[in-house]
Amino acid sequence: MPAKKLPAEHGPGDHGRHRVSREPGGPREPGGPRDRRVLRGHDPRGARPAEPSVVDRIKEYILLNRLAPGDPMPTEHELGEQLAVSRSRVREAMKTLSALDIVEVRHGHGTYVGRLGLTAMVESLAFRGMLDAQDDQDVMADLIDVRELIETSLAEVVVERTTPEVMAAMRQLTGTMHEKAARGEEFPAEDREFHLLLMQATGNALAVQLTGAFWDVHAIALGSLPGATDLAQTASGHVAVLDAIGAADSALLREAIVRHYAPIRERIGRRSPQGGATGE
Repeated sequence: MPAKKLPAEHGPGDHGRHRVSREPGGPREPGGPRDRRVLRGHDPRGARPAEPSVVDRIKEYILLNRLAPGDPMPTEHELGEQLAVSRSRVREAMKTLSALDIVEVRHGHGTYVGRLGLTAMVESLAFRGMLDAQDDQDVMADLIDVRELIETSLAEVVVERTTPEVMAAMRQLTGTMHEKAARGEEFPAEDREFHLLLMQATGNALAVQLTGAFWDVHAIALGSLPGATDLAQTASGHVAVLDAIGAADSALLREAIVRHYAPIRERIGRRSPQGGATGE
């Protein structure tokens, strides 16, 4: 199927027209399986419809053509012709989209639809924390709240869907955690992988993405917090989570998750939204 084209930008005297992009074969009724009309922004002051930016129109191209992560994008020249804008404007738009992980520029190979990850959010949250120590603690407290809420809310699904193979992989991770703790070594890679496996068992792709992103910010912000991590306690907290899954007890799993986050809550003085006590 040929790529669907977007309407060019309005030219002189063209303002006020509402251009619509439709599939061949006539208009598609609104509310159908996929409404192909090109959406226009609206000026809040009630003036003529606001023109979408080149960035928005390229995103629209990806959606209209149902491109998936890894699919090739048209060249700058081809997009410039379709949108009736200069290659320099397309290039600037691609830089913005690349920073958002919506497209991926592979030098020497072309441009592709990106992984659509949460890199931009991670970097923004981490930088916010770096600007101010108190802000860092606020970021960490909010992250712990969200991580705990995600994991406890999915506890029943985790218990139902975690396979023996995943359990074995998580058990191996906790074994490595204890070994490193005994040597006084931190275990960030094992910790991150444990929580990703926990969420992967649910089949919820967004929960997996958010967990990875929040863990990355957590790791960056952790160094600015008062006190030190009790490595043995942290390793044991992961074991308790795993034991609750093995017991097929979702209530016990929720309790284990809350207890797992309790030590870091004590360091930042934040009470659990689940009602668990902290250092207050």
